[in-house]
Amino acid sequence: MSDFEHVFEKPPEGAAEDWTIPQDWEAYTDVEHQTWDTLYARQMKILPGRAASVFFDGLKALDLNTGGIPDFAEMNPKLQALTGWTVVCVPGLVPDDVFFDHLANRRFPSGQFIRRPDQLDYLQEPDIFHDVFGHVPMLTHPDFADYMEAYGRGGQRAASLGMLPNLARLYWYTVEFGLMREAEDLRIYGAGIVSSATESVFCLEDPSPNRLGFDLERVMRTLYRIDDFQQVYFVIDTIEQLKQETLRDFAPIYERLEGAETIAIEAIQPSDVVFARGTQAYAAKGGRFAA
Repeated sequence: MSDFEHVFEKPPEGAAEDWTIPQDWEAYTDVEHQTWDTLYARQMKILPGRAASVFFDGLKALDLNTGGIPDFAEMNPKLQALTGWTVVCVPGLVPDDVFFDHLANRRFPSGQFIRRPDQLDYLQEPDIFHDVFGHVPMLTHPDFADYMEAYGRGGQRAASLGMLPNLARLYWYTVEFGLMREAEDLRIYGAGIVSSATESVFCLEDPSPNRLGFDLERVMRTLYRIDDFQQVYFVIDTIEQLKQETLRDFAPIYERLEGAETIAIEAIQPSDVVFARGTQAYAAKGGRFAA
């Protein structure tokens, strides 16, 4: 869940009180396993040279390339040994408090179903490919694992303070659509990008979107879109930076944001650090490198 909308108001039939359901791995059909393999193979042709090394490290650590939809009974012990996280199945998008509670307790909620073969390029609701291929490899990195737990705890607080829209933007522009610096270039780590064949290319190579240096308050004020490619991406220096930003006390930030106007998706602020296409370093404050 990334835009904090949900379908159900109470656990559907067959779900536990925490909204979890069995994966029921044996029930997946050959067609569903083949769909996973098709999506996996397609992304592995696109992502080398585009995705962050930590993402590939996570794929390898979890053996997600063995063919077919991963069996959580086999995957979870490997993930838990690395960072203490596990993946649980849920029937769809879940209420905010349920989502945050899972994250705060190092449980990542994943859809149980996989898209149909005629839906390879777009699916509105996250499926198991988006959730497991896109999100779970990053959870093998200790700093990112800590960030996600801290985010879950922060979400519980933000909801009580009426600041959930601001915090949702942080998730959107990092966990889902984040870019990072690596080897003096830009690389993808956000799940919404690494699981998308088209946006994996668009986010780095198309001249139209803005790519801005990460600034926590700037991110929390920036609107986002859910129906098309992003027109702004935020670039972190390191995952440790992301973790440290999230461990800060958000109370004074929320006080400043309470009366602040939102920032349009396409806007450039005077203080923004802007990456131009093909650049290999930060631009000066308020400046822009030539492509």
